[in-house]
Amino acid sequence: MDNKNIQIAWVGKHFGEEPPLVGNNRQGAGGIFFSGCNLRCVFCQNWQISQGGMGKKYSVGELAEMMLQMQANGAINIDLVTPTIWWREIKDALMLAKSRGLNLPIVWNSNAYEHAAILKQLEGLVDIYLPDFKYGDDEAAVKYSRAHNYTAVARAAIKEMLRQTGILQINQQGIAVRGVLVRHLILPNNINNSLRALEILKAMEPRLPISLMRQYYPLHQAKLFPEINRMVTDKEFNRVFDRMWELGFTDGWAQDNNSEKNFVPDFTRPNPFASINNI
Repeated sequence: MDNKNIQIAWVGKHFGEEPPLVGNNRQGAGGIFFSGCNLRCVFCQNWQISQGGMGKKYSVGELAEMMLQMQANGAINIDLVTPTIWWREIKDALMLAKSRGLNLPIVWNSNAYEHAAILKQLEGLVDIYLPDFKYGDDEAAVKYSRAHNYTAVARAAIKEMLRQTGILQINQQGIAVRGVLVRHLILPNNINNSLRALEILKAMEPRLPISLMRQYYPLHQAKLFPEINRMVTDKEFNRVFDRMWELGFTDGWAQDNNSEKNFVPDFTRPNPFASINNI
């Protein structure tokens, strides 16, 4: 456990998640942003760490200590961001931290492109699953993220998440304690992808809470794809939002039209999320 082989880009209180994940009175999620990713999204807002190699190496013991320190600092959960490729090390760290008194909800904040067999290994350790179901269109998944069979893999993953924890549960203080909340990021000129993604989710679990995101901003290699080299229009967002309501998804959140640039982090700064966290 002393080998420093887990690459982490940033650790700190994070306020850019959905309201039940950051708490009241700016308590904050205990964000741990892992480096590397199993997708290669051409538009990734975290490309500096997901594909750019930024980050430092830590041991399982050090990761466990980060979690315990977040708890001591008043975070309302441990928010594991882009954790999939590090699942073995994270599992060990969670077991170690829990043996030392960690009792916060654990959030698995992923891109949903992960085998259900991996998620089964995490049963009983993860409390809240926060998958971003990016694609209902496999052609778009290959084109923009180099992800083959994305829809089938992600659908099976979300089914396993639901089997383990059910839909999102929020306590009387407005804090998420357990369950699944599914995100979906709208891409410009790809509205059919979003509509199909919502239909797949509806067939899977009609009561799912959805977080509909319009924070897309053309970063990284988006300029190489003219059709996505712009932000989402009001017309595009409204079409997806209206369909979400037509399908009966009434629980969840939707970002306003001032979201895009504000959600772009800069991992060259001590606090990459200063603009998001209003610091």
